[in-house]
This record gives sequence, C-alpha cells and structure tokens, in this order.
Amino acid sequence: MSTPSAMPLSTDELREITGYAAHCARRVLPLFEVGHPDDPRPREAVEGAEAFAGGAPRSAVLRAQATAAGRAAAAAANPAAAEAARAAGQAAAAAYLHPLATPHQVKHVIGSAAHQARADELAAGGDESVGAAAVHWAVGQAPPAVRAVLRRMPVVAAGRGRGGDLLRELDAALRR
Repeated sequence: MSTPSAMPLSTDELREITGYAAHCARRVLPLFEVGHPDDPRPREAVEGAEAFAGGAPRSAVLRAQATAAGRAAAAAANPAAAEAARAAGQAAAAAYLHPLATPHQVKHVIGSAAHQARADELAAGGDESVGAAAVHWAVGQAPPAVRAVLRRMPVVAAGRGRGGDLLRELDAALRR
C-alpha cells in the first residue's frame, strides 16, 4: 500500500468546500425535518458547517455535530430522511478534509452533494432521473475550490450501490 501524497489545501478552499457541502445539505434538510421535527441534529450540523464556511473556527462542537447527524441518519424513519441527515453530517465533516490525495477524502468534498442527490431520488420513489437532476444542480452550484481540489485527488473508486454511482457521477462531472 502506498502512502498518500500531500496536496496543497488552503483555509479559504476548505471554507468554500464546506459552504458548498452545507448548501447541498440544506436543500434536502426538510426531507428529514418533516418526519423528525423534534430532532435538531442534522440542522445543527448544517448550521455548524455554514458557520465554519463563514469564518468560525473548526471546533470539537462541529466534529460532534457531524457525528450526531450520522446518528440521526441511523435513526431516521425512511431512507430519504436518512440520506438528508447523512448530507448534513457530511457537510459538517467537510471542514475536516485532510490535505491528503486519497479517494476517501473525495467523499469529504462531494459526499454531501451525493447524499442530497440520493435523498431527492428516494423522496421521488427511487426515480433515477430525479437523482440525475440533483447531480446536475449540485455541479452547477460548485464553487471553483471544489473543482480545483478534486483535480488534485485521485478519481473516486467504484463504490457500491446507487449512492456510489451518484458519487462517481459528481466526481466525473466536476473534474471536467
């Protein structure tokens, strides 16, 4: 196994990527909240990511919010809600992108966008054209830092299932 190479990553890029991830997650947050109105964990993760993107420091609170949103996903009543909560968790986790060129780090850059696409698709009864439209939307929302950082990383490896398909579609489209 080779050692991953270091890549340049500025704080400004990290904030831009996190802001993008939060924007994607916020888009599907209602899919979680409609069925779980008393569970603030995904919203708190999105708001924490937005605060970091706006200049707040990374903190243990933000990391805890990412983890808590993941727990909310595990407890969600339906698959679309779970994907929306995962998008929120990935948004908060984006602030912890490491300057290592690994496929795993690609998920920190675009994982929130992939989960929002899957959440939209599941909310539409599994209609893959809805997922494709959500990918198209996410590509159009991506700021320059998302594309620049992805181009410094290896292409995301083949994953399992529809979520992996959406992640690869995003990765390919954003590298163009």
